[in-house]
Amino acid sequence: MATNEGNSAPHIMSAYEDELEQLNNLVLEMGGRIEIQLSGAIRAMVKRDSDSAEDLIAQDKEVDALEERINDLAVRTLALRQPMAGDLRIIVSVIKIAGDLERFGDYAKNIAKRTLVVNQSPPIRATSSIPRMAELVQRMLDGVLKAFINRDAEMAKAIWVQDAEVDESYNSLFRELLTYMMEDPRNISAATHLLFVAKNIERMGDLVTNVAETIHFVAEGERMEQERPKRDMTSLTDVPMTEDNA
Repeated sequence: MATNEGNSAPHIMSAYEDELEQLNNLVLEMGGRIEIQLSGAIRAMVKRDSDSAEDLIAQDKEVDALEERINDLAVRTLALRQPMAGDLRIIVSVIKIAGDLERFGDYAKNIAKRTLVVNQSPPIRATSSIPRMAELVQRMLDGVLKAFINRDAEMAKAIWVQDAEVDESYNSLFRELLTYMMEDPRNISAATHLLFVAKNIERMGDLVTNVAETIHFVAEGERMEQERPKRDMTSLTDVPMTEDNA
């Protein structure tokens, strides 16, 4: 009996390490899927490919299922292993990261839905500006996933700062789309949907910065002290003041 008890500790530790590794792998798989969702949604929009857009909408269920698997495994690990200190931070943070990634996927799905509507109108030039903004966010997402694997606080912070560039791109695109609306009222419907697409991409940038903040907390055990860089000024400078919104 004593020998069996003595040998059980390494076995339990090995199972625990396997669970942590599985959580890491599930987060990476989820991140990879939403990268594909974003690039596919933008490609479908640019090519006006409604069939691809519909496929991407259906694929969002796979991302939702991954979030459920992560949450289930994390909760089970918390209950059975009762981790402390750094391990506790990791497991709780994985739940938070999975939630941010799931919302990222929701925004990609929404872009695909908007594509179905935009394709019913003639194309407008602003469509070519959106991929550049999406590429910024995709690079941020790729970087933050690498920071997650390496538990790299400095890399996470570097990604966090880049959100200001996404905001600036959104501000520029916002003004461009308003110009098209004023030039030709026939552009209003399509441009409005593209405004929502641009805002979805901007929100994706915010979610990546959320993940970066979480990674920094995991690595350092403390929150970032700096205020988040935010340069989305459209709500302050571009919306005319009226009696309704003054």
